[in-house]
Amino acid sequence: MRVFLADDRTKVRLALRLLLEQEPGLIVVGEADEAENLLAQVQAIQPDLVLLDWELPGLRASELLLVLHSLSCSLKVIALSGHLEACEEALAAGADAFVSKGDPPERLLDALRAVGVSFELGKREEFSR
Repeated sequence: MRVFLADDRTKVRLALRLLLEQEPGLIVVGEADEAENLLAQVQAIQPDLVLLDWELPGLRASELLLVLHSLSCSLKVIALSGHLEACEEALAAGADAFVSKGDPPERLLDALRAVGVSFELGKREEFSR
């Protein structure tokens, strides 16, 4: 699965990249530190999944999610935040999963696996039509 990292903090993106590079089947294809850059790169690269910092500068996260889904209806998004109250908002706005930045790394990997399975099932349905 091709993963795009969107977080305004370089250290967070680096930690995510290091974690994901250890997982078979996950390839980090790009990074952005603000919304405008994210949208331009997602349109150009067409990743399968975006790990989205819910406080990413540039656009309200719920609006950003709508634009991301308009670029690709099959795009999966996992919202990340240090604020647990963002969970309900992220899921209501259409995020496929939410992971707190305070959670252990295994929680993010579990969410990636779950979203990855639904992504693969969606791909199979597209090919069978």
